[in-house]
Amino acid sequence: MNNPNSDSSNKEFICLMAAIMSLAALSIDTMLPALGQMTTDLNILDPNDSQLIISAVFLGMSLGLMLYGPLSDAYGRKKIIYLGISIYLIGTLISIFATDLSFMLIGRVIQGFGVASCRVVSLAMVRDKFHGPEMGKIMSLITVVFIIVPALAPSIGQAILLFAQWRLIFWFIFAYGVASLMWLHYRQGETLAKDKHLTFSLSTISAGIVETLRHTQALGYTVSLGLIFGSFVAYLSTAQQILQDQYMLGDLFSIYFGALALALGFASFANSKLIAIFGMEKLSFYALITITFVSLIFYLYVFSNEGQLSLNLFLLYLTIAFFCLGLLFGNLNALALEPFGHIAGVATSVISSIQTFFAVLVGGIIGQLYDGTVAPLIGGFLVCGVLTLTIFVSVRRPKVQKIN
Repeated sequence: MNNPNSDSSNKEFICLMAAIMSLAALSIDTMLPALGQMTTDLNILDPNDSQLIISAVFLGMSLGLMLYGPLSDAYGRKKIIYLGISIYLIGTLISIFATDLSFMLIGRVIQGFGVASCRVVSLAMVRDKFHGPEMGKIMSLITVVFIIVPALAPSIGQAILLFAQWRLIFWFIFAYGVASLMWLHYRQGETLAKDKHLTFSLSTISAGIVETLRHTQALGYTVSLGLIFGSFVAYLSTAQQILQDQYMLGDLFSIYFGALALALGFASFANSKLIAIFGMEKLSFYALITITFVSLIFYLYVFSNEGQLSLNLFLLYLTIAFFCLGLLFGNLNALALEPFGHIAGVATSVISSIQTFFAVLVGGIIGQLYDGTVAPLIGGFLVCGVLTLTIFVSVRRPKVQKIN
């Protein structure tokens, strides 16, 4: 086991946490190029139903996020990641051997339930080892992976499809999960000292839920992020149908998808600089205004053009929208968690669970409206933008008025 104080140990820790956190993105984005093939093999009659293969993972995550934080506080970080990844691997095996959509969705929900541990507990492990500016630096380095993984994952899936069927993609992510588990087991010690373990109690979770729901401002930010995240889930669910089928990009789909993902990454980098100038509230407000206004302009254009939009204009729209989303994801999440420093672990689980549940619900509705044009997706971004902006202004009205 590495010396916890060495630079090489810190570098390995960063890589390990990034690898574990990226398991969720890998499980979603590698599947995108295969959705067409899976639609045929699983006898899915309505192509829109293939979107459920993506959204089912988010549904499972929304169910699991609530539990893993308090469990890791009580029993230690590593044990709970062991548990979560083991559940994830079971779900992966079910998906591998699925012969119809129903069993596939069961497997994907179980995958999501298990992989939720990677998101919650990995953040807790970072908090255990680092504090203050050093923690911020470590998290920034880990975040780089979230720029790379969504950009590369579809290409990995596409490369596998050149030589094999879609089931091999699931075997790939199964092997990745096992490798991550072994890496954690042999190279990383427990980060939560035994004297800091807390008693696991359903009353603790219940109290966290009640306190979160009673805090109007935090609840507003939580629902806001869930709504705007829902528009992104809708994009993930329909990306293959729109880019690969509608715009006939074929094997180039993964390249275009990856390039668009870089807009989110660039926004995450820019956010750290812009916050110092505008602050989280103003920056979030400006981002919401931009994404809502741009969505309105593009939707009116698409509506007047019978749902049609050139590929270049659609890519321009998505680039602007994703940059705004990149600003909103971090800032709204931080604003929602701000009042709960005394119950940070439980509050993180509660807020993440509520956000993800709203995102699955909203993303599923928008995705099922897909009609062979980009109008439902852009319209979904517009509606989510208006609703989010309305909630944001209502909970932050005094501060928003100051910018005028």
